[in-house]
Amino acid sequence: MTDLFEASGIHPPDAPLADRLRPKSLDEVVGQDHLLGEGGPIRRMVEAGRLGSMILWGPPGTGKTTIARLLAQAAGYQFQQISAVFSGVADLKKAFEAARMRRAAGQSTLLFVDEIHRFNRAQQDGFLPFVEEGIVTLVGATTENPSFELNGALLSRSQVYVLKRLDDAALDQLLIRAEAQEGKTLLLTPEARQALTALADGDGRYLLTLSEVLFDLTTTTGPLDVQALAGILQKRAPAYDKSREEHYNLISALHKSVRGSDPDAALYWLARMLNGGEDPLYLARRIVRMAVEDIGEADPLSLLVANAAKDTYDFLGSPEGELALAQAVVHLATAPKSVGVYEAFKAAKRAAAETGSLMPPAHIRNAPTKLMKSLGYGKGYQYDPDTPEGFSGANFFPDGMERRTFYAPKGEGHEAKIVERLERWAALRARAEAGGGD
Repeated sequence: MTDLFEASGIHPPDAPLADRLRPKSLDEVVGQDHLLGEGGPIRRMVEAGRLGSMILWGPPGTGKTTIARLLAQAAGYQFQQISAVFSGVADLKKAFEAARMRRAAGQSTLLFVDEIHRFNRAQQDGFLPFVEEGIVTLVGATTENPSFELNGALLSRSQVYVLKRLDDAALDQLLIRAEAQEGKTLLLTPEARQALTALADGDGRYLLTLSEVLFDLTTTTGPLDVQALAGILQKRAPAYDKSREEHYNLISALHKSVRGSDPDAALYWLARMLNGGEDPLYLARRIVRMAVEDIGEADPLSLLVANAAKDTYDFLGSPEGELALAQAVVHLATAPKSVGVYEAFKAAKRAAAETGSLMPPAHIRNAPTKLMKSLGYGKGYQYDPDTPEGFSGANFFPDGMERRTFYAPKGEGHEAKIVERLERWAALRARAEAGGGD
């Protein structure tokens, strides 16, 4: 019954919200104006009334299936869909035979193949004669790079169109449509509404799935804030067993003694834990953590010492290997401290969560295939070691994202030299951005 509804473009009232909001025309598709807008390549095909075979490459929830269905509708083709996940050779033969019969009756067929990259090379070759004879117009959908996953012969007979992840404006447009469909407003603060779109990470279908959960909520306390939203939509991690309070008190004392540059106290707490029967490899892991969390680039050798202590204990066992742990604890406690890398990585993770799946700028993308080169991958890349200063000053952040500074060296130990280099590179970058002037 569901198939009959879908074939007619009507969705049953109990269908998921994403299905009920599926666009009814190409003009209603959001976020893909570069393909479907005025002058876009797919739009031009539709206006010409003749479709060519194509591969739609893009992340989940960006409208690949919807676009294929609407293309068939706009051009007057019969829409036929198969999935490479569930279909085999017998299904393909049936699809091709049905398309051949339609062609004899003067009806064109758009064959939509979802997850086309999951077909093996031999199965992909099976499409070629039917595409070449015009028995089917093939529209394949894939989330994987076609250059690596599809046959060259199939690619040469198809146009590859890259769908973009939906930006915030497109996602907000979907939310507005969802509210109109449901006849009510999402009970969210402005910050929580923004967090909801960020959680979707460019996936329109996932956004509508999350929204459907929220539409079913009733609240008497006003709009949900970000924290309340997270509590509803995200599963909590299982609580950790903290019944061994002494264990956690002692490891805290050891870690803070190292962080506080007190080797004598650190050795005392290490001995207390070993005497109490603590697993030495647990202590070794914690010592490695101290090296990266509290010392970092102020003394890069600390990480090597910590890992060497772990390897030494693995090799010698107790009691001899415990001395290596003690040596590492003393080295870390007496080393200069910096949380520069630790703080920088936390800030970078926050930025990565905010910006979702923004692509790298084209000039630093890998371009091993002709298709990727034709899309501008690698164009204009400068090989820094070959530049006069050994530094090009090029932008390595995603397009549309302003440059941010995450790493701020504290100037202790080895980081003092890093500060000098970063300042020099900042000056060279500013000069490059200004056009190379002195």
